[in-house]
Amino acid sequence: MTITAVPVIKNGCLMVRGKVVLTGVPDNVVVSPASSGSAFIGANSTSSSSHHVFTFGVLENCKFMCLFIAKIWWMIPRVGKSASEIPLETQMLLLEAEEESVLDILDDEAAAEPVRENKFYVLILPVLDGAFRTTLQGTKSNELQFCYESGDLDVRTSQALEGVFINSGDNPFELLKDSIKILAKHKGTFSHLDNKKKPAHLDWFGWCTWDAFYTQVSPSGIKEGLQSFKEGGVSPKFLIIDDGWQETTNEFQKEGEPLIEGTQFATRLTDIKENSKFKVSEPDGPTTNLKELIHYIKENYGLKYVYMWHALAGYWGGVLASSETLKKYNPKLAYPVQSLGNIGNIRDIALDSLEKYGVGVIDPQKVLDFYDDMHTYLASCGVDGVKVDVQNLLETLGAGYGGRVSITKQYHEALDESIEKNFPDNNLICCMCHNSDSIFSSKKSATARASEDFMPNEPTFQTLHIASTSFNSLLLGEIVVPDWDMFHSDHETAEFHGAARALGGCPVYVSDKPGKHDFKILKKLVLLDGSILRARYAGRPTRDCLFIDPVMDGKSLLKIWNLNNLTGVVGVFNCQGAGSWPMKQAPESANNLKKAASISGRVSPLDVEFLEEIAWETWTGDCALYAFNTGSLSRVQKNKSVEVSLGTLECEILTVSPIKVFNDNIDFAPIGLINMYNSGGAVEDCKFEDVITIKARGSGVFGAYSSKKPSCCKIDKKDEEFTYSSENGLLTVNLQSDSNFKEIQIVY
Repeated sequence: MTITAVPVIKNGCLMVRGKVVLTGVPDNVVVSPASSGSAFIGANSTSSSSHHVFTFGVLENCKFMCLFIAKIWWMIPRVGKSASEIPLETQMLLLEAEEESVLDILDDEAAAEPVRENKFYVLILPVLDGAFRTTLQGTKSNELQFCYESGDLDVRTSQALEGVFINSGDNPFELLKDSIKILAKHKGTFSHLDNKKKPAHLDWFGWCTWDAFYTQVSPSGIKEGLQSFKEGGVSPKFLIIDDGWQETTNEFQKEGEPLIEGTQFATRLTDIKENSKFKVSEPDGPTTNLKELIHYIKENYGLKYVYMWHALAGYWGGVLASSETLKKYNPKLAYPVQSLGNIGNIRDIALDSLEKYGVGVIDPQKVLDFYDDMHTYLASCGVDGVKVDVQNLLETLGAGYGGRVSITKQYHEALDESIEKNFPDNNLICCMCHNSDSIFSSKKSATARASEDFMPNEPTFQTLHIASTSFNSLLLGEIVVPDWDMFHSDHETAEFHGAARALGGCPVYVSDKPGKHDFKILKKLVLLDGSILRARYAGRPTRDCLFIDPVMDGKSLLKIWNLNNLTGVVGVFNCQGAGSWPMKQAPESANNLKKAASISGRVSPLDVEFLEEIAWETWTGDCALYAFNTGSLSRVQKNKSVEVSLGTLECEILTVSPIKVFNDNIDFAPIGLINMYNSGGAVEDCKFEDVITIKARGSGVFGAYSSKKPSCCKIDKKDEEFTYSSENGLLTVNLQSDSNFKEIQIVY
């Protein structure tokens, strides 16, 4: 008997690669092969309904990591070993299969076949199936179930044939990439990131007005903030003018009376143009508007891109149905209906309020006109793109529109079409869009927020932010460039957040108040021209961190890996002892963890996936490891490691550079700008000919590992002083010129 990767049901068990994954599989569960060893799991019911819950087996004693919607807007991770630990609204489940962690093969014929001793991984991914959306959930008796719902009582079925996708592989990161590509081709409702145009703002430093002003943003505040950055020598190249620029009304708030809590979320849009704050009369000058403001700040502060915020439905409470300006979009007042999964997890005050006060919903047949009119106007004002927020709201508004999947699909297609017409560089940031309705309707949008907001005044949220963003990027990073959100440079956790952004493969932007900056932090992230050293992929947990809890187990460090052109990078973060996951009880060991406690872990070149792809053809496996904070340089074989010890909210970044032999007797590896968090991002190219020639980005101290002292170093053909340590082989040279790209020649 040949064991194939295609999942099968045999003797009441779901088997993958000859291993039992689920036991007690009911008779109504079916498996249908997809492609490349993958399959869909479905089920049949005796009744037709808009909402089904199917049990498809028992999951016990197998390490898992899942991503679930804890609160309607956002996913977070959870690890465990049995289905009883899998929450409602789970949107991804990754299992680690080992010899000793799965049941014996069921028959003698199969038992005679050789089996792999190495770990392999099983991905169980609930997806969209026509008008239905699927999620996973566990029961107290360790049954794994899938919930299959349309969100419209009139959209019913008795069959759920392609609601759950299952695939397996030896490399979890390749497994996710391959699976998303298979699904994108099969479903046709979304695209893999490889097939999307990435917006150019990703590679530039930015500023968002949200924390700086919240809804009180104004032209004078924007100018004050940009001037503040300019005076400190680090100017943003992209700006997000967040909530507060639009014309809105709160119908439930009477002037002069106290705010009725909750009504702020029912505020509705009344016009597509800017509000009166952005139509101001300057002292002794003419009245200005949004167009003149944008022209002014681009001319005076060197901005390349200005984005404007708006909600997918127009505003939090949608649009005002009685607005003369907006009535052509046929808005109707509707009352959200939350899924049982959302209600069963953490309720959200915004949705609870909107259930009471309603949402002004634009007719899906008219929503393209709405987006196009707004975006055409914004583009005429010099706006370069939009951040579109509050997207998951649509899942609650599917009744009467063909269900949650249908209305989401219509809105996303309209948004994509308007963006393509008005912002052809695909300048769109999606936000609050973690439900699978949005994820698997993403055909063109290429960047999206990866976690709940950075919250500067919530000390227990800081570690959760980094952990959830990196884990969420496992799934999101195959479909969009995950946006790790803004942070504050002048904050007690600035180093922690800044380091994470540096290796996240994400945009780097802050929401500092004017005059509240730490330019020492910013200059570790931003080059003189305002660009950043962005890594190639989404930053994700290393393989040995996938099934640990880096926030609450009291013992584990979180390691996040990424690749640059010629180097790898591993960020190590102590996320223990500062906060706890929502909906999870902390073990006593975590409760007793003191904030000052130090935790140790190990970092190896093998932590960087696909390192061999950027290594030299003759690479022997040796690497130079440079630790940013300690400044230490080590030579390490790829299967060896170095120790890192960190206190709570401390971090370290290690650049991992494969060593190459030059002239048969000199070992060399470029490290990059050693005063930048992602040092190796500065290494564009490195060639070994008569001399070693490196193409580098940026200015500052450039480091490399060399087993011998060079005779000289040249920068752009001119001799330059250098330092060399015979103890650890650290070679440094100062790149002082203003040009962004330099040629470094190392002569022996």
